[in-house]
Amino acid sequence: MPTITTTDDVEIYYKDWGSGRPVVFSHGWPLTSDVWDTQMYLMASNGYRAIAHDRRGHGRSSQVWDGHDMDHYADDLAAVLNELEITDAVLVGHSTGGGEVARYLSRHGTSRVKKAVLLAAVPPLMLQTEANPEGLPIEVFDGLRAALAADRSQFYKDLTTAFYGADRAGSTVSQCLRDQFWLMCMQVGLNGALECIRAFSETDFTAELPIIDIPILVGHGDDDQIVPFIDSAPKTVSLLPQGQLKVYPGAPHGLCGAYEQEFNADLLDFVKN
Repeated sequence: MPTITTTDDVEIYYKDWGSGRPVVFSHGWPLTSDVWDTQMYLMASNGYRAIAHDRRGHGRSSQVWDGHDMDHYADDLAAVLNELEITDAVLVGHSTGGGEVARYLSRHGTSRVKKAVLLAAVPPLMLQTEANPEGLPIEVFDGLRAALAADRSQFYKDLTTAFYGADRAGSTVSQCLRDQFWLMCMQVGLNGALECIRAFSETDFTAELPIIDIPILVGHGDDDQIVPFIDSAPKTVSLLPQGQLKVYPGAPHGLCGAYEQEFNADLLDFVKN
């Protein structure tokens, strides 16, 4: 398997398809790079180089005990870009991966990156605080941790409902897609999955978004039951110097059906133009 080794000796698995301008994908919690296969195939088939990695603790990367925080996630992404000598890239992050991309851009700069996409992403801050009253109470995330620790297999199966909006009238999400989600989740180490909840829910990106000075497409479904729209995309766009908001009416958190097709078209157009 192709891997790179970080400065703290973590092996990060990556896949690298096609050639041309690089489009680099960061996945959400608690998944793997395989969730991006459709978008990677789209990019590689249209003359781009598609790259995605498994986050530390996830999939085929090392299941280490430490380093499950946004700084390490961003540094791991930097290690991949540096090792592969990536320049002129478009970064694409979904959910937790959106936080990873934002932290990379604020922590490592934009010398290797020209544009970015934040899809259903966790910035600016998911947790409810005095400064962020629209956020989710800490009890929501404590509940996730408790359910995950008690029976992770059942937890992941149940999570597919909200993730893909399978509980909404007219949902066409397939059982196979939900099974695929479960399978990817089961490749994640328990400690990495638990610690990642803290990383995606409690990391505050508010101060760093204004210093990210490249064009960024911020896409979000307005029926997202995982990362609520009201506390994410509009606030993120208001903080970014070059943010562009795309709302997907009625769309859930996870890509599926017509939502995925529309996003794919938007992604290809954004990369091309």
